[in-house]
Amino acid sequence: MKKLINSPDQAVTELLEGLALVQPGLALLEDRTIAVRADRVVTDDNRSSVPVAVISGGGAGHEPAHAGYVADGMLTAAISGEVFASPSVDAVLDGIRAVTGDAGCLLIVKSYTGDRLNFGLAAQMARAEGLDVEMVVVADDVALSDEDDNAGRRGLAGTVLVHKTAGAVAARGGTLAEVTDAARRVAGSVGTMGVGLTPCIVPANGKPGFELAEDEMELGLGIHGEPGVSRERMRPADDVAAEMIDRIVGDRELSAGDRVVLLVGDCGGTSAMEINIMARAAHRRLSDSGIIVERVWQGPVMTSLEMAGASVSVLGVDDELLGLLDAPTASLAWPGSPGAEAPQLRRVPVPPTVQDHRADAGTHDEAMAGVLQRVCERLLEVEDELTALDREVGDGDLGQALSRGARAWLASPVEGDAATQLRGLSACARRDIGGTSGPLYAAGLWAAAEALGEGADWPSAFHAGAEALMELGGARPGDRTMVDALQPAAEASASGLDAALSAAETGARETADVAARRGRSSYLGDRAKGHPDPGAVAVVRWLEAIRG
Repeated sequence: MKKLINSPDQAVTELLEGLALVQPGLALLEDRTIAVRADRVVTDDNRSSVPVAVISGGGAGHEPAHAGYVADGMLTAAISGEVFASPSVDAVLDGIRAVTGDAGCLLIVKSYTGDRLNFGLAAQMARAEGLDVEMVVVADDVALSDEDDNAGRRGLAGTVLVHKTAGAVAARGGTLAEVTDAARRVAGSVGTMGVGLTPCIVPANGKPGFELAEDEMELGLGIHGEPGVSRERMRPADDVAAEMIDRIVGDRELSAGDRVVLLVGDCGGTSAMEINIMARAAHRRLSDSGIIVERVWQGPVMTSLEMAGASVSVLGVDDELLGLLDAPTASLAWPGSPGAEAPQLRRVPVPPTVQDHRADAGTHDEAMAGVLQRVCERLLEVEDELTALDREVGDGDLGQALSRGARAWLASPVEGDAATQLRGLSACARRDIGGTSGPLYAAGLWAAAEALGEGADWPSAFHAGAEALMELGGARPGDRTMVDALQPAAEASASGLDAALSAAETGARETADVAARRGRSSYLGDRAKGHPDPGAVAVVRWLEAIRG
């Protein structure tokens, strides 16, 4: 097990202590894993004046849920158990006592057996003490049916929307009945479905809860590291999101014209890139169904430790409910913001390209066009080779980057004389390749084009391009970069293409024997030895294409 913890026994206590340091207004009950609003602790002096308390909780491991939502406008307290384990009856009762005054409290409980039992009994005991306590159970999991022979639908990420709604009503001075009604309305309407790409490891156990092959996913899983309802082959994000949305829409009987909010949750170990792609896909599926998406929120709202995966929650709304969801909160974990608007994918025109008017395009050079086509086709052929080399010593994107530029040129080649075509290829490099290679190739090609336009021969133009590239990048022969192949090739080009190619091959081969001083390979030091520089190999490959 590889986790940044001290001891599994102290992990929950220490995570709450860390949270209390960064969440303003958060306090911890002494010797308890209970987080409360410091300004809402009940005393004999304020018992009659404190507003309705909104309390939730459950097992740890779902951060920021639940303690991350203890703040003005959301929860008053959160009772935490051990990882994926319900807190005890006594712990829940302590939390109720700490923040519940004469106005009463609402318990928001996820539909897991342990949570229902412990929170339910604590509620009964609190009522016996004279406290006014209501409880709402959230069962937003659409992967399970109420008729299935199981423990019932589970409470998932949609619970956070219940927190937000109930907290907003409480914050504006609502009665316990009003807070409870708002929570029940959301709990009964929200639908959630999850997909897992990797298991998670409970610290006390130290082993994954299940195993998944590289091409498998768990669809319809809960939040406690358990397997999903079905194991399926990986599919594109659009397909996965569409299936999840369709299940929710069908289960919650949504139809064209309905207004909804969309919450896309990170299960804990998913990149922001993937979550945003899933948000896009889910929004598109809803919109294509004629459903009006009023808000889209995304982020780690209710996680399962380090599990990679996503949840999708959809809630039907009207103006009143939307106002509650948009109401301000001091919670740093809530992904929404006051004054939000309905999502729109806005696009603005690209500024017009400034044309180079210094020289006429001239007569189209068919021979040059043929050379550039061969070069681009060759770069597509060696994409996998360059990618594999770059994974050994860099970030693995070189093959992809050069292929992007090659495809862009092949899709729309520039016509004109040799200089004009090189200027066009330079523009393609700076626009489509990106990364480090894009500006370097763009500078070299532009300088070569300028030299040709001024009447230089090809060897001189090649040399001018190499010099411009070195000036921009700062690399010199011996630094273990593309320059180790490019500069010798430029020097040898006066003797013909065969000589240039041979010099490039020698330069590229020798890069395997030196430590890099420039580029990403320099981070590896001597560990990069034994592998030729990918950029230098790329020079060899396009020179091979030029020679034909």
